[in-house]
Amino acid sequence: MRIQLNQTLAAAFFVLLAIFATSAFGQGTRIGFYSSSCPRVESIVQSTVRSHFNANPTIAPGLLRMHFHDCFVQGCDGSILIAGANTERTAPPNSLLRGYEVIDDAKTQLEAACPGVVSCADILALAARDSVALAGGAGWSVPTGRRDGLVSLASDTSNLPGFTDSVDVQRQKFQAKGLNTQDLVTLVGGHTIGTSACQFFSYRLYNYNSTGSPDPSIDPAFLPTLQSLCPQNSGGSTRIGLDNGSQNRFDNSFFANLRSGRGVLESDQRLWSDASTQTSVQRYLGIRGLLGLTFSVEFGRSMVKMSNIEVKTGTNGEIRRVCSAVN
Repeated sequence: MRIQLNQTLAAAFFVLLAIFATSAFGQGTRIGFYSSSCPRVESIVQSTVRSHFNANPTIAPGLLRMHFHDCFVQGCDGSILIAGANTERTAPPNSLLRGYEVIDDAKTQLEAACPGVVSCADILALAARDSVALAGGAGWSVPTGRRDGLVSLASDTSNLPGFTDSVDVQRQKFQAKGLNTQDLVTLVGGHTIGTSACQFFSYRLYNYNSTGSPDPSIDPAFLPTLQSLCPQNSGGSTRIGLDNGSQNRFDNSFFANLRSGRGVLESDQRLWSDASTQTSVQRYLGIRGLLGLTFSVEFGRSMVKMSNIEVKTGTNGEIRRVCSAVN
């Protein structure tokens, strides 16, 4: 009887914990939110993203990063889309993001089909999913029902994960948003598509930590390639694939590159060198003796979790008619 009572209390505790977590991190979305009010929302967003992707495949990583950066600042509320002086999109971490025109295009079409119904935040969440699928990844069901934020400040972006962050710092930033270490490794795996400008990693190539030598964690056979693409004292605007040899394909080769010392960003490479995250990387590589994980499946799960960070629902926020401007 005592065992049953303890089990009942434990179950009740975890239910309450789940309710608290749902409330704390803003989950109030659901699959099919627009099934009656705007039934074509997903097909309109998907066709829009596909059209832009066919013209310029770099749109895919751009939209994926944009959704990530949006969710980590004021929650997933489309505030990164607001234009103007000192808004999030003007902040240094967001200055090279691309894909705003895709969201604007989809919004214009949705306003024609369902005026004042679909939020810009939801369009961005759907566009990120569609971008991954177009790049060869698996799709996932996107809960919708987010409303758009009213505030967008460049100063709020200071706590975005950065390219020099240690694993401890990365974990702290993710945990603050309700995301665990597995989510961290999985979501950083989104770097399997896209590029980075030399300015964000060239310091690793020549005089790392004022040693006069390159970062020793870089594969010596890979170093000359990086140095030729990013010459010392160059402008730093040249862009390099974050997943060497597979920058346009959504797959798990990014993790194989980390194992080989071919992570371009220092924060990425540290996922292999730090014991607390290396096991998760190994699982995506199918290392013998570890429970293997399917990256594309886990990525969708972590994206749904991330896309529910501090969302605004109900009467909070607004439905913007133009994504770049508060109504």
